[in-house]
Amino acid sequence: MKLEIQKGSRSKILAIIVVGLMAVFVVRLFYLQIIKHDEYVALANSEQVKRLTIPAKRGLIYAMDGTRPVELVLNETVYTLFADPKIIKDKSKITDTIHRIAGGNVRPNIDVLLDKKETRYQILATKLSRAQAELIKKEKLAGIGFQEVSQRVYPEGGLAAQTLGFVNAEGIGQYGVESKLDARLKGEDGMLQSVTDVSNVPLTIGDRNVHDPAKNGDNVVLTIDRNIQAYTEKALATGLQQTGAQKGSVIVMNPENGRVMAMANLPTYKPAEFNKVQDADAFNNAVITSPYEPGSDIKTLTVAMGLDKGVIEPNSTFVNTDSIKVEDRTIGNATKGQTGTITMQTALNYSLNTGMVTIAQRLGDGKSINANARNTMYEYFHDRFGFGMKTGIELAGEQPGTIIAPTRQEGNAVRYSNMAFGQGMDLTMAQVSAAFCSIINGGTYFKPTVLAGTMSVDRKTFKEDTVQPVRSAVISPSSSAKARAMVYEARTKFYAGKDKPGYEIGGKTGTSQTIVNGKYVDNQTDGTYLGYGGDDRPRYVIMVQVSGKNMNLEGGKHALPIFTDISNWMIDYLKLQPKG
Repeated sequence: MKLEIQKGSRSKILAIIVVGLMAVFVVRLFYLQIIKHDEYVALANSEQVKRLTIPAKRGLIYAMDGTRPVELVLNETVYTLFADPKIIKDKSKITDTIHRIAGGNVRPNIDVLLDKKETRYQILATKLSRAQAELIKKEKLAGIGFQEVSQRVYPEGGLAAQTLGFVNAEGIGQYGVESKLDARLKGEDGMLQSVTDVSNVPLTIGDRNVHDPAKNGDNVVLTIDRNIQAYTEKALATGLQQTGAQKGSVIVMNPENGRVMAMANLPTYKPAEFNKVQDADAFNNAVITSPYEPGSDIKTLTVAMGLDKGVIEPNSTFVNTDSIKVEDRTIGNATKGQTGTITMQTALNYSLNTGMVTIAQRLGDGKSINANARNTMYEYFHDRFGFGMKTGIELAGEQPGTIIAPTRQEGNAVRYSNMAFGQGMDLTMAQVSAAFCSIINGGTYFKPTVLAGTMSVDRKTFKEDTVQPVRSAVISPSSSAKARAMVYEARTKFYAGKDKPGYEIGGKTGTSQTIVNGKYVDNQTDGTYLGYGGDDRPRYVIMVQVSGKNMNLEGGKHALPIFTDISNWMIDYLKLQPKG
């Protein structure tokens, strides 16, 4: 009886032990499968599931070749080599192979990058050619992958460099169109999430696979005509060489729609070699980024304003003594000798400050530049011509310039007398050119634009943007016709023999004092020339500016020849017919 009890106890004990072990396994399985489920799923996903970015292709940039878009900025496919450090087994083989094939494209310290086992993605080399990528692939290195990346290619070299801008090493647009339209051009990256094998190769099956395609950027077409741009750059370079000027800028616009046909600046650079530029000022497009006192070019707008308000006609007269007093200041003329009773046309021809101040006075009580005169001038200069405001051109870095309102203490009669002949306000060439277009095109203001439209994804269909005027009736059509005739007379009076016969070419010189350390200096002036050309109507507006440190440059001597060169070429290029 005693033996039976012992045998039964051992069985019970064994049963208890078995049940206990089973309970431990059950509890352990419950812990692993239920309590720790999410943690282990995440760990498995981190080992097996990869999320890869699918880069969007940056949109192309086109210029015009007459009426046909042509490629100005293209993309070239290069490859980024990356690694998953957790999978890497033979680090020395990988580093030796990559250095041997990729050479200078390899990132520094890739040994250190491959030791970062806590990460799943490390870039080892960039901008590999297809040939380099294929050679590395043949080595069948586990844990190594490639991504296609686009980099910019410029078939026209440095043409329109400051208008285009460039794309930096991080793929971000800098300066010009590349920066201003960066969001449109870069598109939206896609994403590939996939279960991968031990060699980091995505598997084609699995409910955890996600493929969100990239949305490529827009292909934009610029209003820049590559032929006009190329000749403008050549003419500017020749002009600077002949005058010795250190810097120069030119803008060529279509006055009938505000489209910029050329925009050139010197010194310049090549966008493909932006990293070699020593002076970052070469990146800036001075036509829109560098406000200055425009000087006598503004006299064309003052005359147009006086015509539109009915206070002058081209043959209206005033008595010129070569000086005029405004409050406690005496204002004189740079050109002396046209004294006595003369017309407003003569005042414009000889660029007489006294004539422009007289117009400002006539906008008031005829004797002083009172509040009514200043308010009228501000309305035209600011509200109608857009001075002191950005034009909205599709380029990065545009500056609004400065114009003082008559409500401010500085906006007194002396200030506004200076503004009448182009001093006392800072404007950009784009602002002045757009305003000038409005006074010679019938009175309609178009914002300057460099966007002509878009090119389809298949690069076959050009969709042109519709141009809408910003402001109509800036001045009346009749005032515009008179102003244009006066500007035409101002050029033909002295420079008619320089133009192709049979065409209507008008323009105005400008010479501006410059301010250094807050004061006007006598040994440095900027020279400008602003004018238009056409047949039965204006077809183009050209503005030229030249400058140099410690150089006295004049509009008539140094900027005008560049205008004339481009203008005569434009007549032939546009195939304009001479007036009968």
